[in-house]
Amino acid sequence: MALKQRKYSHLQLIHHSDRGIQYCANEYQEELIKNKLSCSMTQNSDPYENAIAERINGILKQEFNIDKYNQGAKITNQIIKESVTIYNEIRPHYSNYMLTPNQMHSQNKTKMRTYKTKNSSKNVFTTV
Repeated sequence: MALKQRKYSHLQLIHHSDRGIQYCANEYQEELIKNKLSCSMTQNSDPYENAIAERINGILKQEFNIDKYNQGAKITNQIIKESVTIYNEIRPHYSNYMLTPNQMHSQNKTKMRTYKTKNSSKNVFTTV
């Protein structure tokens, strides 16, 4: 979908993912190269680095229950497509100042909020 629907085809496209085995597979990496996509992966399994991508996965599982029912590939793909449309075009996001991701992407004035502070992965011990 990203390749077919992109607006700025002259700009480099980056595929960001966690370090899941499916994304590290040779066949997957060859597809990225074939389509001239740069590969970006999280470091050290830090969940904050992949929070935006994981958000849609959580919505698909928690709100649309795609992992609970064996509905077949055709119906599951349709649910995913509709869910992504809702997520990107209809649903405003707090982190985007109550804009949809598409609205946020189409303007360049507002910076996306982030919730990670510097050095948050350092071990900090507290007492209870």
